[in-house]
Amino acid sequence: MVKIGVFAKKVWSLRKTIVVCFTPVILSPILLFVSPKEGKCLYVILLMAVYWCTEALPIAVTSLLPISLFPLLGVMPASIVCPQYFLDTNVLFMSGLIMALAVEEWNLHRRIALFVLMLVGSSPARLILGMMITTSLLSMWLSNTASTALMMPIAKAVLQSLFGSMEATLESTQLKDCEEASDLKDSTSKEPLPNEGLHLPSEDSKSPEKFETDANLTLMQQKVTEDRKKLWKGFLVSIPYAASIGGTATLTGTTPNLILVGQLKIYFPACDDLNFASWFMFSFPLAFLFLIAGWVWISFLYGGFNIRSCRKKGLMAETEARVMSAIKCEYSKLGPFTYAEGAVSMFFFLFAVLLFTRDPKFITGWAILFPKGYVSDAVTGMTIVIVLCFFPSQKPSLKWWFNPTASGKTNPPLLTWPKIQSNLPWNVMLLLGGGYAIAKGCEVSGLSIWISNHVHPLANFQPSIALILISMLVTCFTEFASNTATIVIMLPILINLSLQMKTNPLYLLVPATIVCSYAFMLPISTPPNSIAFATGHLKVKDMVKSGIIMNIMGILLLLLAVNTWGHYLFDFSTLPQWAEHMQNVTRSFTNGTA
Repeated sequence: MVKIGVFAKKVWSLRKTIVVCFTPVILSPILLFVSPKEGKCLYVILLMAVYWCTEALPIAVTSLLPISLFPLLGVMPASIVCPQYFLDTNVLFMSGLIMALAVEEWNLHRRIALFVLMLVGSSPARLILGMMITTSLLSMWLSNTASTALMMPIAKAVLQSLFGSMEATLESTQLKDCEEASDLKDSTSKEPLPNEGLHLPSEDSKSPEKFETDANLTLMQQKVTEDRKKLWKGFLVSIPYAASIGGTATLTGTTPNLILVGQLKIYFPACDDLNFASWFMFSFPLAFLFLIAGWVWISFLYGGFNIRSCRKKGLMAETEARVMSAIKCEYSKLGPFTYAEGAVSMFFFLFAVLLFTRDPKFITGWAILFPKGYVSDAVTGMTIVIVLCFFPSQKPSLKWWFNPTASGKTNPPLLTWPKIQSNLPWNVMLLLGGGYAIAKGCEVSGLSIWISNHVHPLANFQPSIALILISMLVTCFTEFASNTATIVIMLPILINLSLQMKTNPLYLLVPATIVCSYAFMLPISTPPNSIAFATGHLKVKDMVKSGIIMNIMGILLLLLAVNTWGHYLFDFSTLPQWAEHMQNVTRSFTNGTA
């Protein structure tokens, strides 16, 4: 048995190597039973899906497989594959990440977080709301992981001001329980004397009423400790949830949003219905409603609305004052608002305004000043980034020119290339490019049309029923796989399903893209969930209990958005002209092979 155990451990240690080596062999029958070109593309996609879901290879390395396998298998030449890794959508994403680096470089994100917490108040429910609002605002522009990593230390400092450290609370409670148990043991272990019952009880002997009072106090202490533990969990779980919600509000907030835009340009080159402004007008109200609903649910579940330890008004006021003092102390450590922070704030605001007003659809945008198709959101983003790399981080002064003793050193810029090079998440950009390469492979190889022929039975569903089923399916799938891998796999299927159903592709694609970020139930679902779980104060059952209701609320609110203001923004009820060409190609291919 010992040898079997040792052998099993060695096999388990080699599990990733086994997956890498044997998965291509297991999937090889696809090359024999599916028509040549479509089968080869499907083979590569399934191979990448397995590697992504198991992380047998690093996710970024898996994303590079199309550069190698598509040309070698004859799916499409390298001259077509390689440009997919640096489309204008990739450049927009890159510019958003670099803007986020500028915010982090000058600690502007921390100032914003503490300022919002000072505004919302210091009661438990308000603090949870403040944490969620701050995290969601940051995750609209920073990555969800970075937003969560920033807010966790702040949440811990606030909770320690509110209750002291979690470990100290638990140790104190356990010590009291041990002392009470020891006292009770000592009092019951004494042998009674023969004449003890003839004497009146002494004043220091404990009466039944005294025992009952002590028992009640112990029970109250246990309840207070449980309430504090629940509130800790509420704070910790609210941050990753808010990061996932906030990331859906902007086009650059999370990777799946940009993958959708990129794949729409590949499948429907004439589609211009989805840009930064139209996405924001649809997704921001949805994210706001979901954030409020999530706050109510988390506060109700974890006791934020009624915490026993803060029930007395005097104690509550004292605790809130201590928390607010701690927040103000952290804010004061940042010092006065600097010139660099002001400059970054100005450029960030300009970045957002230019993205919104380029082509907002309901009014004429500034892009009309240029030839059609020349200016995209990537142009806006990269222009701001270039300015950040030479704009001075200290206020220029004319006195410097006339002061012979002044330093000859140049004024450092707001952002330097070494900072960008060392901190930019290149792996995420490669992941985005891998998704676009898969989409292009599906188009060139004819796999997308092959898929449409095999999902034809699903087209018999009503679009509204199909949307509900797709939302539930994607939500379940994304709990176990990354949201990027989920959307890369699902988009080609949904595009062709929408064409078979003769409905607006955006009716299925936009909700599916948003709902793939609704992964709230497991620590492995998203990096923010993993960060919260790594604190050691959350259990899997805690995340499942709160996350399953979050998933349900997210789907319900998404259906509300699609069937109300979504119809006004995207006209979901009609098949747009840019989708009709692809539908005609699909129909002619189907008739030709029938």
